[in-house]
Amino acid sequence: MSSQQDYYEILGVSKNATADELKRAYRQQALKWHPDRHQGEEKKTAEAKFKEINQAYEVLSNPEKRRMYDQVGHTTFTQQSATGGFGGQNPFAGGFRQGPFTYTYSTNVNAEDLFGGFSDPFEIFEQFFGGGNPFGGRTRARKPLYSVELSFMDAVKGVMREVSIEGRKKTIKIPAGVDDNTRVRFTDFDIVVKVAEHDTFKRQGQDVVIDQPISFTTAVLGGTVHVPTVEGDIEVKIRAGTKSGTVLRLRGRGIPYPNRSVRGDEYVRVTIAVPTSLSRKQKELLHEFEKNNR
Repeated sequence: MSSQQDYYEILGVSKNATADELKRAYRQQALKWHPDRHQGEEKKTAEAKFKEINQAYEVLSNPEKRRMYDQVGHTTFTQQSATGGFGGQNPFAGGFRQGPFTYTYSTNVNAEDLFGGFSDPFEIFEQFFGGGNPFGGRTRARKPLYSVELSFMDAVKGVMREVSIEGRKKTIKIPAGVDDNTRVRFTDFDIVVKVAEHDTFKRQGQDVVIDQPISFTTAVLGGTVHVPTVEGDIEVKIRAGTKSGTVLRLRGRGIPYPNRSVRGDEYVRVTIAVPTSLSRKQKELLHEFEKNNR
């Protein structure tokens, strides 16, 4: 279903809507258009509408995606998201590519977050309809749901954790690469993972983004710098004439996908550290440099 509406219109909110207003609008629309509430030909329309609603919320609930969406507009955003990007432009300069802010649609939306505390999408319907599955069929038995808090690096690398389930201690394995609000299923219970933020790495899915300061001379003359990654520091070559804001892509240096052998990427945003204390000789050389480059 191809809609001419933008994402704000799809959710029925203004462009200044807050995060809470977006969430409330999403819940209302999701309840109205959930495919299980419709039959026959209406079901196809509902499925398409439900997908649109999820697409809209996935973008607008993410501050970075929302900023880009507002900058480039609905048509450009959706077209370039579908084709994979603007030919590899800097993702921090309004372009799109396979990187931290690429838009992709996924039906694996975290129901507990979007529906405001319901651990299962059917729970929201049971609240409205008085229990049971209002759309027919069996009501799925829900397993006990617990939460566990992880550091950023434990979530990246995976960890064995001892938890107390109904008074009994159990040792569970959290796979590498889980994100905040990931739900890990076990035989008799489920675990929702809460992941702490990191001072250096900013996570975008399985990609990570960092700001890397370099010296003025390195920016002008080129050189190598030590760049932190989730697996330790590596040396990265800086080309001569590198500008502040340049983004370098380190393929495969991001976060592993859970239970898979592939990883995301790391994006290094270069910032130039401008010297604040110069000798007279250094100032003279810079003035001479500027004079010769006019």
